[in-house]
Amino acid sequence: MNDDQTPSGATGGGCPVAHGPGVTRLYGPEAATDPHDIYERLRKEHGSVAPVLLEGDVPAWLVLGYRENRRVLDNPLQFSRDSRIWRDFRDGRVEETSPLVPMVGWRPDCVSQDGEPHRRLRGAVTDNLYAVAGRGIRRHATHFANKQIDAFADTGRADLVADFAEYLPMLVLTRVFGLAEQEGRDLAESSAQVLKGGADALTHNERIMGILGELASRKRREPGSDFTSGLIEHHSGLDEDEIVNHLRLVLITAHTMTSNLLARTLQLVLTDTAWLSGLVSGQLNLSTLVEEVMWNHPPLAVLPGRFATADLELGGCPVKEGDLLVLGLAAGNHDPEVRPDSAVSVQGNASHLAFSAGPHECPAQNIGQAIIETAIDVLLHRLPGLRLAVSPAELTSTASTWESRLDSLPVEFAV
Repeated sequence: MNDDQTPSGATGGGCPVAHGPGVTRLYGPEAATDPHDIYERLRKEHGSVAPVLLEGDVPAWLVLGYRENRRVLDNPLQFSRDSRIWRDFRDGRVEETSPLVPMVGWRPDCVSQDGEPHRRLRGAVTDNLYAVAGRGIRRHATHFANKQIDAFADTGRADLVADFAEYLPMLVLTRVFGLAEQEGRDLAESSAQVLKGGADALTHNERIMGILGELASRKRREPGSDFTSGLIEHHSGLDEDEIVNHLRLVLITAHTMTSNLLARTLQLVLTDTAWLSGLVSGQLNLSTLVEEVMWNHPPLAVLPGRFATADLELGGCPVKEGDLLVLGLAAGNHDPEVRPDSAVSVQGNASHLAFSAGPHECPAQNIGQAIIETAIDVLLHRLPGLRLAVSPAELTSTASTWESRLDSLPVEFAV
């Protein structure tokens, strides 16, 4: 890797030269097992911003500090979401076939743009999300939660990741989008592969785009009271590419974040008797529980990506125009500068980074939370004596660059 392929080399402020052989990779075997150890090691070595390599040894800056994350997220004039200014891509060092492109590359959607184009496109998304939320998200979540539970309720055992959390949000989204229910599982698996990265990411992204392109064409002919029809009919006048790309954006983001957060919340309920007893007694509500998980296990550990619009300094590092920055949401939530003791509960504190911040803050967070709260409520009522079937120490996770997902959650219950 030559000097032109690296983020700007730093020589001071706790930010050493970025292009040496020891630059940390945010992918591969080490990153897949314990990314939190990597974040803390990088924090000790570099401070609040660290040089890293993404898939294909693509250079980036990982933002580790809470305040530095907020600075990047809150300032689109300095840190743009428009990857057309990404120097390594612009200069041909990142191929169109890179597995990073589905996550970082430019698309005609609101996430890829700033200013007035962003406001126009985001308005279409938020208007229709609010409309959909008023049409029975909790009713859909109740229906599909019961349907998922029916498949294993007579067995006395289940894996609440594979049998419940992994597909439930997508099944709700199929109803919201106006898709056929049978397409939910395929879309859930493809969404997971896009987040995972690797050689199959582009193939699965194309599969998603194909299904959603057919959906948009059908809804132009046969509109209904669904999210897709709402985008088509919105006064912002989205063109075909904008409609399909926003369907993709909401589908992948809402499903992957909600399924991950649902699994992690169930993990907390089943491994910490204080939380479970608080729920059962009514002393705690599910919103409080979900908020705790969003601090400790945000569904996206690393958020892609921002691009420096000019040479500037961040966390003591001289970032150059066109450099890629990725936002360490999990690392920021555990920043000792703002949270000296991560073991202390953060009840009542909603200032976590789990849903991003600034103009690009996730607009669908209330929908995701409604799905999670409804799903857990149904589960606890349907399965008496629900308990973990293994010791908490046996639970494992697998990480990609962007997220860390619980592998399984084996449980037992009375029949």
